[in-house]
Amino acid sequence: MSVLEPQGAVTSLPIESEKRLMLFGGRATPQLALNIAGKLGVELGPADLHTFSNGEVYCRYEESIRGADVFIVQSTCGNPETGLTANDALMELLVMIDAAVGASAHRVIAVMPWYGYSRQDKKSAPREPISARLVARMLESAGADRLLTMDLHAGQVQGFTSKPVDHMTARFILAQHFNDLALENLVVVAPDVGRAKLAQSFAKNVGAGLAVMTKDRPARHVAEIGYVIGEVRGKNAIIVDDIIDTAGTLKAATLTLLEQGAQRVFAAATHGVFSGPAFENIAATPLEQVVVTDTIPLRRGAPEQVRQMPCAELLTNSIRQIFTGGSVSEVFAGENQLF
Repeated sequence: MSVLEPQGAVTSLPIESEKRLMLFGGRATPQLALNIAGKLGVELGPADLHTFSNGEVYCRYEESIRGADVFIVQSTCGNPETGLTANDALMELLVMIDAAVGASAHRVIAVMPWYGYSRQDKKSAPREPISARLVARMLESAGADRLLTMDLHAGQVQGFTSKPVDHMTARFILAQHFNDLALENLVVVAPDVGRAKLAQSFAKNVGAGLAVMTKDRPARHVAEIGYVIGEVRGKNAIIVDDIIDTAGTLKAATLTLLEQGAQRVFAAATHGVFSGPAFENIAATPLEQVVVTDTIPLRRGAPEQVRQMPCAELLTNSIRQIFTGGSVSEVFAGENQLF
């Protein structure tokens, strides 16, 4: 013992503490946050969230979060029911992260099932921003320790931040829906070559053949289908994509498949953005079903073809693994990075 150390001194301070998980939801996806809380068996944490008359968003946690693992559920999408735009949702998430860091949370995990701006992941023309990278840097600067997201438009977006990213997939949820329908003579169709790998994985899950379309965009929100590579005549076709936004591509792909002799056409995507004329485009086609998950709230007026599958169970399992130090990839049998 050092001569400078008093008799009976200890070299460490034994402190008994329990690890805490606290879950909060933003106003973009409040129902999804409630569903996750119910499956976790916790109460959704109280937070004062509102928008000032000048458009600025505000956050205050209404109880202590010191030392807790704080999970913030917020897709960066608009929500007409709560009056949020996509940019409001992003800013609200950032201030929620900053408030949690300032309140001495142990870890802050951003649960972003839908990663807004993910399609702006590269320069497609001179003098354009790489907005997906900017969002990643903003989350990191705000103080997020980890990001939990689902079916990024491009998996490389994970490399835009130095923080850990847990990338989930809803492929199995969507595939199970079509397996339950027990459709025969199936072919899975990629609406463009960029989705070919996703479509190939989906085809494996439903035991179907594969076809790929070529697509050109002569202008923004305008899609032209060139060729269909693969046999679709007389088959039940499932168009698989990660996002359905204005549904312009979906409409063009559906009409092309029917012209090529497809018997029935279905569609599946993780994220139903459904902006602009999306519902009109879907209603104008003889699509049997358009199946999406609830990563984004479904706004009113959806056509009867639209089906929404819950993803709270998937998110809950991943949150539980992160909190306990388990393996997120085990939730997907290691197949959450194969696209």
